[in-house]
Amino acid sequence: MTQRLHLVFGGELVNPSENTFKNVDDIHVVGIFPNYASAFDAWKNEAQRTVDNAHMRYFIAHLHRLRDEKAAASSTEELG
Repeated sequence: MTQRLHLVFGGELVNPSENTFKNVDDIHVVGIFPNYASAFDAWKNEAQRTVDNAHMRYFIAHLHRLRDEKAAASSTEELG
């Protein structure tokens, strides 16, 4: 069975209408979750905790979509 891992992270944006972080060193990594439901709960908790700051945004990244083990490796994976 394929794991469907999800990363929840967020931080302050330069402009609330764009997805550019003000300072990438300050990105808050909430965690990696084994399913979307638990990731959504964590995302919702952080989003509600920071609701008073219009520049704060949290995201859910679908880590399982970033890597397909059956696909050929990219040229950058061969470096190092």
